[in-house]
Formats: sequence, C-alpha cells, structure tokens
Amino acid sequence: MREPAVIRMLPDGRRLHLHDGPIDLIVEGDGRRENVAAAYEAAAARFVPILNELCSELILLRTQLTENSQRPRGTVARRMFDAAQPYARHHFITPMAAVAGSVAEAVLEAMLAGAPLDRAYVNNGGDIALHLSTTQNYTIGMVEHPDRPSLFGSCEVSAGDPVRGIATSGWRGRSFSLGIADAVTVLAETASAADAAATVIANAVDLPGHPAIMRTPACEIAPDSDLGNLLVTRDVGPLSASEIESALDSGTLCAESLCKRGLIHSAALCLERNTRIVFCSAETFFPDAAPRSLLHV
Repeated sequence: MREPAVIRMLPDGRRLHLHDGPIDLIVEGDGRRENVAAAYEAAAARFVPILNELCSELILLRTQLTENSQRPRGTVARRMFDAAQPYARHHFITPMAAVAGSVAEAVLEAMLAGAPLDRAYVNNGGDIALHLSTTQNYTIGMVEHPDRPSLFGSCEVSAGDPVRGIATSGWRGRSFSLGIADAVTVLAETASAADAAATVIANAVDLPGHPAIMRTPACEIAPDSDLGNLLVTRDVGPLSASEIESALDSGTLCAESLCKRGLIHSAALCLERNTRIVFCSAETFFPDAAPRSLLHV
C-alpha cells in the first residue's frame, strides 16, 4: 500500500506541490487571491484519483500502439492514447510516452473549471501545461542537465500563440530514451502532444551502434518498463564534431516531418552543447535559444 498523496504549499506561498508515487507536480496560478485558492483546491481534488485511474488500465497503457489499438476508458488515459497514436505507424510508442503531459493537462483543466485565472501552469517534471489569458505570457528556461542548473536557452509563449504545451525529453531525464539527445524541448498545442513528440524526436537523435554509447535493455533497469527489452541509453562517451552533427541531423529530420504533419510548432534539440532549432512557421518562440552553438533550421 503506497503513501497518501502529498498536497502542500511551497515555502514561497505561491506554488502548490502535488506528489503521488511517480507523479510530481508544481502548480502556480495568477489572478485574484480567492480565485487562485479555488483553483488550487480544484487541482488537488482532481489530482488525488489520477494515479489509481491510470493503474486501472496500466497493462493497456504500457502496450505498444498500432493503428488498430484499443482506446482506453479513462480521461487522462485517452489523452495519452490520442497524443501517441499519430506515431503508431512508423515508431515504437506506447501511451506512456504522453503520461506526464496528459496529467498536467488534466490538472490544469480542473483548475480553470474551478475559477478564472489570468495565467497558470502545471509542471510535471518539465512537461508543462499552460493557460494564458489576453496579454499574458511566460518565459520558460530550457535545461539540458536536469540534475543541476544548466540552461541551454529559453522560449517565450504569449497568449496569442497557438502553444499551450511544452515538454522535454532526453537520455539524461527521468524517463528512458532510445536516443542520445541531452534534451529535446518541444512546443505544441497541448502538453500531451508536446510530450509524445519530444519522446519521438529525442529517440531520433542517435548514432546506432556507436561504441561510445552504453545501452541497456529497459527491462533490466525497470522490469515493468513499457519499453521491454529495447535498448535505452545509459551513458554517452566522447563524440566527434561530425558525429554530433550526424545525430542532430537525424533528430532534425524527424522534427521537420512532425512540423509538416502539424503535430508540433517548434523544437530545440541539444547534444553536447550544440543546439538545433526547428521552426515550423515564421513564429519564433526561442528568443535566447542557445548561448553556445546555434543552427537555425
């Protein structure tokens, strides 16, 4: 039997912390004090049952998607399924690829149903659902090493932009990756869509068979992983400049294909302090995308 969910205000008195098992959310809303309080109460109420809802369909959610896969029943589970389904034909993917973004979306939706807010975010380990009313905006830092301060740039999202979801994936993060990207940050219409896309692009930043890359079957690290016996990246040794470019080329091609399909709005790919930016339109969301090496794609 697991511990009960943790629901507490952080010491700054502004942000709400919600934790249950593997789910860890930081929530912040801006607006009238009574509205923020009501939104936080709604967020907590929606959060508490989410893990049990997901566990009730966990076998299905950990199963590789095909074009004819069974759609789950739960609200969050369906968000996960719908975000991952566009990749089923050409990629190995399960609904779990979008779990963090989908949970963030569900909690944010409950907040906004509870009270009107000027702006709000729900951050689920770097996968973020946003709300922005007229004239509002957020500036978000992009991190390549999640275990220490390591910004490789920032992105800015305003109320008039079509972006309400941001997600980051890479081999250094809390989830497994098949690729070698330090970080891939994706901006999309929703957090669940961004989450699935970041997973797919990060997997594509790769050098298959390279001797400097240490890989281990996912099931040997986490027996219940949805990736089964697929090899996940555990360490990346020294790479030459041309090898880094080759890996980023692969990820860039993947990101560009997702742009053409309308699945994402922008992406930033980072490997060994080299960054590629993929813009899907004339909109520029990355005002400070790479203080080191930047290639506009």
